[in-house]
Amino acid sequence: MSEHSIRVRGARLHNLRDVDVDLPRDALVAVTGVSGSGKSSLAFGTIHGEAQRRYLDSVAPFARRLIHAAVDPQVRDVQGLPPTVALEQGRGGASTRSSVGTVTTAGSTLRMLWSRCGDYPDGVAPMDSDHFSANTAVGACPGCGGLGVRHLPTEAAMVPDPSRSIADGAVAAWPGAWLGKNYRDIVSTLGHDVDVPWRDLPAATREWVLFTDEQPVVTVVPTRDPERISRPYRGTFSSASRYVLRTLAETRSVSQRRRALRYVETHPCEVCAGRRLRPDALAVTWERLAVDEASALPVTDLLDLLGARLAQLARPRPAGPHGRTGGSVGPEGPSAREEAERVLLEDLVGRLSLMVDLGLGHLSLGRGTTTVSSGELQRLRLATALRSGLFGVVYVLDEPSAGLHPQDTERLVALLRGLVAAGNTVIVVEHDMAVVAGCDWVVDVGPGAGDEGGSVLWSGVLDGLPRAAGSVTARYLSRPVHPEEVREEPPRPGSGTLALSALSRHTVRDADLDLPLGALTVVTGISGSGKTSLLDAVHDVVGERLASVEDEAELEDEDEDPTVVDEGDSRPPDGRPDGGQGGAARARASGDGIPTRVVRITQKPIGRSPRSTLATYTGLWDAVRAAYAATPDARERGFRASRFSFNTAAGRCPTCQGEGAVSVELLFLPGTYSLCPDCRGDRFGPQTLEVRWHGLTVADLLRRSVSEALEVLRELPAARRALEALQALGLGYLTLGQPATELSGGEAQRIKLATELQKERRAPTLYVLDEPTSGLHPADVHRLLSVLHALVDAGHTVLLAEHDPAAVATADWLVEVGPGAGDEGGRGVASGPRTD
Repeated sequence: MSEHSIRVRGARLHNLRDVDVDLPRDALVAVTGVSGSGKSSLAFGTIHGEAQRRYLDSVAPFARRLIHAAVDPQVRDVQGLPPTVALEQGRGGASTRSSVGTVTTAGSTLRMLWSRCGDYPDGVAPMDSDHFSANTAVGACPGCGGLGVRHLPTEAAMVPDPSRSIADGAVAAWPGAWLGKNYRDIVSTLGHDVDVPWRDLPAATREWVLFTDEQPVVTVVPTRDPERISRPYRGTFSSASRYVLRTLAETRSVSQRRRALRYVETHPCEVCAGRRLRPDALAVTWERLAVDEASALPVTDLLDLLGARLAQLARPRPAGPHGRTGGSVGPEGPSAREEAERVLLEDLVGRLSLMVDLGLGHLSLGRGTTTVSSGELQRLRLATALRSGLFGVVYVLDEPSAGLHPQDTERLVALLRGLVAAGNTVIVVEHDMAVVAGCDWVVDVGPGAGDEGGSVLWSGVLDGLPRAAGSVTARYLSRPVHPEEVREEPPRPGSGTLALSALSRHTVRDADLDLPLGALTVVTGISGSGKTSLLDAVHDVVGERLASVEDEAELEDEDEDPTVVDEGDSRPPDGRPDGGQGGAARARASGDGIPTRVVRITQKPIGRSPRSTLATYTGLWDAVRAAYAATPDARERGFRASRFSFNTAAGRCPTCQGEGAVSVELLFLPGTYSLCPDCRGDRFGPQTLEVRWHGLTVADLLRRSVSEALEVLRELPAARRALEALQALGLGYLTLGQPATELSGGEAQRIKLATELQKERRAPTLYVLDEPTSGLHPADVHRLLSVLHALVDAGHTVLLAEHDPAAVATADWLVEVGPGAGDEGGRGVASGPRTD
């Protein structure tokens, strides 16, 4: 390797085994290996982490002392390292107000085009670009605050059972636990009868309890268990509607928002008719379109419109008066307005062209980022990076091919090479063998996951990889699909039929579909063709007609961060499964294995703070806590099971509140975390850590990997089942205390699947999974597919949206959605058995 390289020496982060490796600069480099082998630790944790550390060395010494404990790449030396830019999987700060246009900044340019070059009707004064944004005070519709919908609490929704009394929980919209009891106690203190059925209360009382804006503060003497001391306190009342609307306006918790939406009727805003902007902004047009209409166009259509106008501006025109609709360039040159229009159009055309080249032409600039996949979101960020014009930096990308149809892979590689040609180095953590084959240099990390990985098996050109001893990747270079590792039997005919009709969601319109029960069905199609929309429609219709629905809303960890950015409700505003686009969808099933449950498993995070971990989410920690509480030492101290949770005040470290790290706020820089100075990352208080079980503290056990913990916890059936399910899905390398914030989308999805697999008795279930192989090494894909086929063998039905060739090659039934993407997608839904 020449001196023109990045030279890593002694990398020891996570499972890396004192790694030495050289990577060429100004090249396209792939880092590959099985899931958990150490790829991300090398690319992101070490290379990008070291670049971060060097940058942060420039901050004040006091802040630097705190940051170093949090940003520690654990590497002896890295030479030849330029500044780095990391584009990882995940949603980052996505919210209901974040859109494709805001991520790519194309939305800002589009609004400037309407501001500077739009046609203003009489009586409307010129406005700046903020007036064309629903996220600003001057642009948002005054009726709905820029949301496009209004939420109206109703008595029927907030009090679903009027035969119950207030004391018995008639007002379901109030919160549970202490706060809900506080409101009920206040109502009683104010003299209202809380023990009679709701329907028997006076109308004025019902109206006041549900809809008053008053917030009286009263002294409450709560009625509690006679053995407990109840002290008077000052309580503030909130009506049910006020509580619900405040929750919808302020909460960042997905589960709280979903709960609040149960108690309202949602309608398009009567002021803006759902268009989110003020009337004067909507009156301004460019090429006869309002800004929201242009934002709703697929990027491919918008690009055609902008390109046509740009070409018109470039054409010469005869001398004479120059108007808006005439040619562009005359003897005296373009007008100031036309020049501004040309500059803005050139920028927009450049940005949108990149989006099309990255397989994102089906998206619209107005589409919310909460509705796009993590792979699409990363490619949106990549499109922004490609327009930045940076030179001499290292781009580190995490699975840029995630969610991309194989036909778009070649264009992706060409764009990555464009970054290299511009004088940059591109490092991709990648499993797609087509992308790996298009790289200049390949680093294979392994051979296994966790403690069995962490070594560089090969670093060089691709041709030499087959000679690398112990390389799992080499097996899949020339033969990416190994059906014998999944299931060698012929396709299953199915045990019955699930007949679905009039399915409508987004681009899928009035589709009819017959799915075999007791089989594994794969939905295919190009990116943006409507695969996920079809899965959403099937999930909602089957859940509404035949089965109980169990999706992320019910599977989410109870310990999730209450400050999480809200990702909104997945159902359309009117709450109908068909999105208001078609006739009433119907589901009819016949034969054996008719589903009584439908479970939707996506790659959404299992939690968004260090408090949510693999152990708490799967529920295995409940069995562990009970085992610790049963030890003689714990009984002698009076410790109950709750003592061994870092989410309770009694058990956790008081300094870091059970997070293992403390927040460090920095002036002019984003906040960061530093290792807790008291518990040193153990999360628990010192007295809790004095209790041992099998010679281990609870902190010791949380640091064990799934494989290691399985040896210790075999005697606890509930924990053993969860660990065995995780092991079967290739997650044996994860630690029990692995924070949810450090999990990839694929890992999160497999943890959800393991949580379902550990259940001993399951009624016939329809499992709906969206691209479960995304981010997985081919070896892990085959292992995952084996587990999904085992679910089918147990009498369940599995429905996947997938691009992976191994999933397609081993499916029992195939469904293709298309023919195109965006508005050209969802028009045809063809299905049939797989033929070898």
